[in-house]
Amino acid sequence: MLKLGEKVIIVDDRFEQNLPIGEYGYIIAYDRNADNVFEYVVRVPKAGRNFLVTGDDVEREEVLVRQEVERIEREALIDYALQTRNEELFRHIMNGGEQVEEEEEEAPETQSPEDFMRQIRLKAWI
Repeated sequence: MLKLGEKVIIVDDRFEQNLPIGEYGYIIAYDRNADNVFEYVVRVPKAGRNFLVTGDDVEREEVLVRQEVERIEREALIDYALQTRNEELFRHIMNGGEQVEEEEEEAPETQSPEDFMRQIRLKAWI
């Protein structure tokens, strides 16, 4: 639950109320009516209005900033790995930081020419 006075950003308009998506606002009240789906009253200074919103329509500013920083950091590491041709770093980033053990594939054994001809004749006969 968000605290009163907390700075939030409107990220969704679930009930199509013409919310200013992407704008910031402040939690000014909780909607305690049990018959109402809305959880918060948000004051949006740029719009000069109060909006009733659900918890899914708003997100704390700190969370969105952290997600954006992580995205930019990941993109920068991918660019660095590509520039330096660091395949190990690239695979580490693309796998989400999980260590994936690569199974060494055994090289297929080369067939002798006699075995190859035997397989061809067998397939031709069938």
